[in-house]
Amino acid sequence: MESKRQQKFARVIQKDLGEIFQRDAASFLPNVMITVTKVRATADLGLARVFLSFFNAPNPELAINTIKSHSSEIRYFLGKKIKDQVRGIPQLDFFLDDTNEYVDRMDKIFSKIQKDDTE
Repeated sequence: MESKRQQKFARVIQKDLGEIFQRDAASFLPNVMITVTKVRATADLGLARVFLSFFNAPNPELAINTIKSHSSEIRYFLGKKIKDQVRGIPQLDFFLDDTNEYVDRMDKIFSKIQKDDTE
């Protein structure tokens, strides 16, 4: 269970990273919209796990690897934005959020079950 402090810290990072990706991500991922779906901070606030969703990305795995390769640059931009709000800038660990794929898979399963019940 995350503390209130961790949740507040995660919200700040999520908001500011979203703005950074809107403004600066076009330089390393052109024509791709990046959404920060969730941020989880460790108890010491030294590490933030950032879950990203990509729209219009032909290969999401390649997109997440591109983001990971630019993580130090992204952390620098984040540091410039939140330096007055936090003591230390956390290390950023990026993950691919596959919630949409999971929802699509579950919808297919449910529609198949419903179709089998009507037959």
